[in-house]
Amino acid sequence: MNSPRICHLPDICFTREQTERRVGIEIEISGLGYQQLVQLVAQLLGGTAVQTSRYVSRVETEYGSFAIELDSDPIKDLDLQDDDLPEAIRELGEQAMHLIDAAAEKIVPLEIVTPPIRFTDLERIEFLCNQLREAGALGSREAIYYAFGLQLNPELPDLRTATLLRYLRAFACLYDWLKTRHQLDISRKLTSYIEPWDNLFVDRLIEPDYAPTLSELMVDYLRDNPTRNRALDLLPLFAHLNPNLVADYTSDHRIKARPTLHYRLPDCDIDNPQWHFSTVWNDWVVLEQLAHNAGDLAELMTAFRNSRKLSLRNLTQSWPDTCQLWLQSQGYV
Repeated sequence: MNSPRICHLPDICFTREQTERRVGIEIEISGLGYQQLVQLVAQLLGGTAVQTSRYVSRVETEYGSFAIELDSDPIKDLDLQDDDLPEAIRELGEQAMHLIDAAAEKIVPLEIVTPPIRFTDLERIEFLCNQLREAGALGSREAIYYAFGLQLNPELPDLRTATLLRYLRAFACLYDWLKTRHQLDISRKLTSYIEPWDNLFVDRLIEPDYAPTLSELMVDYLRDNPTRNRALDLLPLFAHLNPNLVADYTSDHRIKARPTLHYRLPDCDIDNPQWHFSTVWNDWVVLEQLAHNAGDLAELMTAFRNSRKLSLRNLTQSWPDTCQLWLQSQGYV
């Protein structure tokens, strides 16, 4: 008999074209040296490591190509022959580079970027995260300057406007609940990193008669959220669908067009024994299930709209608590 899956599967695991849905994952950690992390990932996944440039390596595995890199372009691109560097640093040569490397690995996250992983293969990511913890990987809680994150880039079943609208509405309803499900580290609280959607957009989105065209939906979002700094960042998806329209609202060169959502979690608590990748993923699956149950989504949207009105009940009961009780009553959690 097969053991139950640790990483749950949503009801919709295939795209409209009948290919298995996939998700890209970005994991930021510290506590391990760069070369140590590269070798460990290669060992754990049975892959072959190839360094492609300074502080950038790829590990080729049966699941695809994993990128391991230091999450700092200035350090990755550092050139000791650069005339803009102080002369004292240039004269120290490799000795200066070693000092810079040692300092960087203590305060700049190392990032693991997975290839698009099939939902059915996510148990391997759970294994990887657990083994990294055992090897000494550190997450956000270790120090106030460790504002490390975890990001999910789930492929959508299709790119129809109605589908996008359901996912966006489900996220709007569940955002506060999702946030309370994961430790919001003090390093995140002290920064403006990862903001919710603008309230004007949320209010428009959850109106029952809101039925935009794709262009109208994109314009409504871009007008109020022309930034990557959103918990569910839609700029990569919209840049894939209509790059010219996105360019009208932002010129951020870091936007990478792709046909996925981009979910930024507030932290990566990998060194906490109670933290698991599967917990993060399974909470996302709750959103997946809600997005594909029209009746439940409409019911939760009504409750969410009511929670945003001024009333005595709303002053005494929080929306995350109300949401948790509703999800339990409907069998989602």
